[in-house]
Amino acid sequence: MLALLGPNGAGKSTLLRAITGRLRAAAGTVRLFGRDVRHLPAAERSRLVSLVPQQIEVPMAFTVEQMVLMGRTAALNRWRAPSPADRRIVEQAMAYTDVLELRERLFNEMSGGERQRVVIALALAAEPRLILLDEPTAHLDMNHRLEVLELIARLNAERGVAIVMVAHDLNLAAEFFPRLVILERGRVAADGPPGAVLRPETLEPVYRCRVSLHRDPDGGALRVFPRRAERLTAAGS
Repeated sequence: MLALLGPNGAGKSTLLRAITGRLRAAAGTVRLFGRDVRHLPAAERSRLVSLVPQQIEVPMAFTVEQMVLMGRTAALNRWRAPSPADRRIVEQAMAYTDVLELRERLFNEMSGGERQRVVIALALAAEPRLILLDEPTAHLDMNHRLEVLELIARLNAERGVAIVMVAHDLNLAAEFFPRLVILERGRVAADGPPGAVLRPETLEPVYRCRVSLHRDPDGGALRVFPRRAERLTAAGS
């Protein structure tokens, strides 16, 4: 479980594209489970890695079940219809993400939180070893953010799926992820557990604002708060 943090333009989404092999690295090597991503056929990369974007636009009226079935695309050749085994995998993915009872609902008519669970089910149906998530909670309210992150943590703990997630919410990242990586202008500014990474001397030059850190008195998780600029405080704003 690894969270990629950093300001806009730091290179987080670019890194995800490099991991999937969709973007060739200008230097260095990207390895997926010990193998150079450049030498992996696209179909094999699709079986190893699933990507969950911020949001997905679907121009046609697909049901939830049809959406999740698309996750089996990499496992099917062009001419083979889904087998009973494929259907079982799809069913399990929907059950695991709590969308099984919504299987006949149209995807485009669902709430943001429901859609995101469907997209995670789609990713899970591919049976990947790694799931990449690009700000999956960006457009969700705090309750649905919590639901999505709890689901991601379960996938890691119970299914053994590796998770790399781009996030802007430092507090949720600190609560759910044992390893944080902060990027700044394409370089790694910090890498380690939350207590080692979330420090004012690290965060302030990267985010260009003053911050305060506190421990949650209930769970003990770190909490990061931006501080208002001194000039605004002095003006009584």
